[in-house]
Amino acid sequence: MRIAELRYKEIINVSNGHRLGFVSDVDMDVVNGKVNALIVPGPFRFFGLFGREDDYILPFSTISRIGSDIILIDIQGEYQRGKKSKRSGF
Repeated sequence: MRIAELRYKEIINVSNGHRLGFVSDVDMDVVNGKVNALIVPGPFRFFGLFGREDDYILPFSTISRIGSDIILIDIQGEYQRGKKSKRSGF
């Protein structure tokens, strides 16, 4: 699978059924050729007028299954959040 194909897959957390959205970016270790995390944009604030909340940073180790149109992850509790700043893109 190519990394660009991840962009068209929706991420769902199997522990609580929460639909996080679609992959927008990937955090990669270019030297070792390893994907560290998937980045999903945070939800809109107040009807999109005030931008978005911080992005979801989903470690690659939390992926349970990658299907043809969805990626299932298993994260208990809170998601790691952050800004999309110094990450490699598609």
